[in-house]
Amino acid sequence: MNRRGVQRFRQLAVTATGSAKIKILLFCCIAFTLLALPGWASKFMGWSNLSAPDDRLQAQGKGYAIVMNTWKRYDLLKQSIAHYASCSELDSIHIVWSEPDPPSDPLVAHLNRILQSKSRGPRQVELKFDINKEDSLNNRFKEIKDLKTDAVFSIDDDVVFPCSSVEFAFHVWQSAPDNLRDNNKYYSYGGWWSVWWTGTYSMVLSKAAFFHKKYLRLYTNEMPASLKDYITKNRNCEDIAMSFLVANATDAPPVWVKGKIFEIGSTGISSLGGHKDRRSLCINRFVAEFGRMPLVSTTVKAIDSRSSWFW
Repeated sequence: MNRRGVQRFRQLAVTATGSAKIKILLFCCIAFTLLALPGWASKFMGWSNLSAPDDRLQAQGKGYAIVMNTWKRYDLLKQSIAHYASCSELDSIHIVWSEPDPPSDPLVAHLNRILQSKSRGPRQVELKFDINKEDSLNNRFKEIKDLKTDAVFSIDDDVVFPCSSVEFAFHVWQSAPDNLRDNNKYYSYGGWWSVWWTGTYSMVLSKAAFFHKKYLRLYTNEMPASLKDYITKNRNCEDIAMSFLVANATDAPPVWVKGKIFEIGSTGISSLGGHKDRRSLCINRFVAEFGRMPLVSTTVKAIDSRSSWFW
């Protein structure tokens, strides 16, 4: 190769290398821009904010109601009410009260003051106590006659979810509002570790779950009395019973919505010895009563991609 050819080759190599570097640099700049400015990009492209209230739904007075189970934990109850009162699409809070004495006037007044000071939007969040004479876990699923919303968010007083997580779950529920067989098998309650290991689940527990209000009526009026008596006696498994009820009515799996959770109370019955065995007994008792295994397994998980690095 002559001298002029060598120089020409070097020039082409430098040009190609520079072009590759420019392409890589441009790619990195574009990627950085998309990652650093998601809010700008969403406005520019006309994307809607999933956690923002839908104007059409608000115009119709639609939202969700919280049904909160509690038992002599007034400090936790106050913390929970104070937190959820600021959630923009919340319509009402119904406190499931099963204590021997009715709620005191100071407690009711304090909770109402919290709602008045923290409620957002034009509509004041309504607070109601659903008083029960009998102490039973079935009370959390009693029909609420004057419920104004279709969506019910069942939750305990000792867990707190960010409003953004609750309302993302609410919008997921709106997309499938009804969701939430071999009888010789023995079924075992897997618990969280089984879900983590296999990625498969068939129940979403009512410690924090959205479902349609019609299932409160079905639980109250159509759940076999023998099963409700079993739940009252054993003080366990009302959440599994509701999962069976919904799955039996829909033949559909639940939808797991990923979100942050903050435990603000002490450990509950799940920390007691033999909890998993008792839950397994419940499942098999319910299968026998329903005449089949209605729970449908799934691997679906709903994730808000705006706050996740990977889809």
